[in-house]
Formats: sequence, C-alpha cells, structure tokens
Amino acid sequence: MSEKWLVGVVALVAVLAMAGGAALGVVLIGHSGPPRRAGHPSHPASGPVESDFVAIGSVPRTAAPPAARTFRVRCGNNENGHYNPDNMIVTPGIRNGSHHLHDYVGNTTTSASSTDLSLATAPTTCADRTDRSAYFWPVLRDRTGTDRLHPGESAADRNTGRVLRPQVRITFSGNPRSDVVAIPRFLRVIAGDAKAYTNGGGNAHAQFTCAGSTDRIATEKYPLCPAGWGVTRILEFPSCWDQQNLDSANHRAHVVYPSAAGVCPRGTAAIPKLIYTLTYDVPPGASYAVDSFPSQLRSPISDHADYVNVMSSKSTARVVACLNGVGPC
Repeated sequence: MSEKWLVGVVALVAVLAMAGGAALGVVLIGHSGPPRRAGHPSHPASGPVESDFVAIGSVPRTAAPPAARTFRVRCGNNENGHYNPDNMIVTPGIRNGSHHLHDYVGNTTTSASSTDLSLATAPTTCADRTDRSAYFWPVLRDRTGTDRLHPGESAADRNTGRVLRPQVRITFSGNPRSDVVAIPRFLRVIAGDAKAYTNGGGNAHAQFTCAGSTDRIATEKYPLCPAGWGVTRILEFPSCWDQQNLDSANHRAHVVYPSAAGVCPRGTAAIPKLIYTLTYDVPPGASYAVDSFPSQLRSPISDHADYVNVMSSKSTARVVACLNGVGPC
C-alpha cells in the first residue's frame, strides 16, 4: 500500500465525514487506538455505543493469578457522598479539572485544593484512623436514570445518568519475585489512562468482569452480566517505584508496572500493589458507563483510578510486614 494511496483514502474519509455530518459513523484510518465515533447532536451523552459492550460468556477465561498474601484496607463505600470532578494529582488547584466525577473513600477532604498538609490533618473514613490516604476513581452511572449535578460538575461534560454506589474492596498485595518496600508517604500513583481512547491505549489498564464469573476479564468492553452478577471494575495500580520521586511530570514515570511475571525494571523497587475492586448493581443491558473526559466518549478503556498515600509509618510498616510474610495480615 503506497503512502500516496493511504493519504487519498484519509482525505476521502474526511470529505465523507463532513458531507454526512454527525449522523455518519466514521473510522479514521491511521488512528492507533479504537475507532473514533462521530457524535450526534441529539445524543447528549456522546457514548458509549452498543459495540462497547460484550456478553460476559463471550469473554475468554483467564488463568487464576498465583496466590499472594494480601492486606485489606477498610474505608467504606463512600456512604458520606464525597464526590467532585477534581484531580489533585493531575490538575491541582483547578476545579472540574477532570471533567468527570470522582468517587472518594479515605480522606474526607480530597479536592483540587488539597495539599500534603491538608490531607495529613484531615478526617478519614478508614477503619484505621491513621490512614488518611486519598483513594478515588471515576463514578459509574446508570444511564437509564437521572441525577442532579454535583457541586463543581458541568452539564457540558455530558456525563449523564444516576451515580451508582459500589461495594468497595481495597487491597494491597505482595510481589511474587521479591519482598516489597514501604510506600513513601505522599506518593502519588495513577492506574490506567483517563485518555486512553484518544491516546491509543498504550497506558490503558481497564479490567471489567462480573461477580459470578471473575475468571473472565474484559479489557476493552463493558461486560453484560446475568441478573444478580454485579458488574465489577478491577483497578490495579503500578507497583515498581523509582525509589526517589513522589510524582513525575507525566504522573507515571516514577511508578511503573512490573512484567507479567512480576519482575520490576532495573533501578526500581517493588512496593505493595494496590487494587480497587468495585462491584455495582446495574440495570439489565447496555445501561451503564464510567464517567470520562468528553473526548473519551465514556469508552471502557478510559477507566482509571488515583491514589495518594497518607498512611502513618506504623500502618505502612504493618502492610509491608504482612506482604513479606513476617507479620499478620
């Protein structure tokens, strides 16, 4: 295929897109990520679409991961209704910097204006009252329902539907190849890529399943679960720290994912692997979606999560001792 021919095809597609208007679904040739869908002026949510969903029975089974020691963190299910569209890691100081709503547990004050000091002196929802960490992720909504705008939200962001509250399970797990070192206080970590739909998916780390079929993991689709099998999001954080920085310019370089075998890159150290498991009761069918930036069209691959560690040194030591097998869990 010649470069000149490819350019011609791209030009033709662009002309068709302009001629057909928003009603014409267009796949842009040369885009490295999933197909981009043209929006429709009568569809304010601008995504997702039917092809973003898959019956869980059609998802291949995956082998169970090796057994590992785990430490459970109990911080509730956001019963106090702590929501905002901020992100103190990526857009500090900017209200509605995320353009999608976040669900929070742990620190009760997390917002765009949060600082290390404000987090360290704030209340927490965690059973361990010395754990003032900020645990947060985009909300998931029932698109067949309606909800008020939460403070700071903008209708222009098009994240419509009723916010659903999950059953939250937060765990830390060890590394299969080495002992873990303590997570430094105020470390910022993100899981996945909030802009994976337009970024090409290289940093995507979305995982969806059903509570009754956890050996089937969808990474690019929302699962359609049988009645009573809750839709489950698994948000797994990177766990190889550069041993120097609490954050980095792209919020990724300082903490990276290990290999499939659990090996951390040279020069990094294994830290406890944080996992959020969020389970929801949703209406039947293609009825739900995760909030996203408007440009991400609520695509499942844009799922992501955030964490700021504000555990006490004593609590951190207890996590490490458990995961390294030298203390109780």
